[in-house]
Amino acid sequence: MTNNDILKRIRYIFDYSDEQMIAIFDSADYKVTRSLVTDWLKSDDHEEFKEIYDDQLAIFLNGLINEKRGKKEGEQPKPEKILENNDILKKLKIALKLKTEDITAIFKLAGKPISPHEVTAFLRNPKQSQYRPFLDQYLRNFLNGLQIKFRDKRDA
Repeated sequence: MTNNDILKRIRYIFDYSDEQMIAIFDSADYKVTRSLVTDWLKSDDHEEFKEIYDDQLAIFLNGLINEKRGKKEGEQPKPEKILENNDILKKLKIALKLKTEDITAIFKLAGKPISPHEVTAFLRNPKQSQYRPFLDQYLRNFLNGLQIKFRDKRDA
């Protein structure tokens, strides 16, 4: 999945407006314009499409944590230069106050059940032997589950 796809999915799941997207970036001390946000959200074959880089998506996810959990005093966390899918899962877990059981339930909603042991392997330090990479298919299913949990309930 591309960073732009992830940004689009998160925007859709939580039904964020352009103003809300800008405010989320702003809460992580990063200024963006409406035109830049809309360029990130355009299809990749559109002439005005712009790619959102790892550090920018990390800033957005840090802002999402601030928006959902409250902004901590002092300096904001430094965004990762290289953002792995495991990092995205960790940031969404923090923002949404998810426990391992919640994550397994989200995967079950998406029709792709996984064990609690798999979840903890995704959340481990990459240097640990039990670490597993959170592949795109897992991220896609996780986002599908989040959509069912947060968006589809609201639309029903």
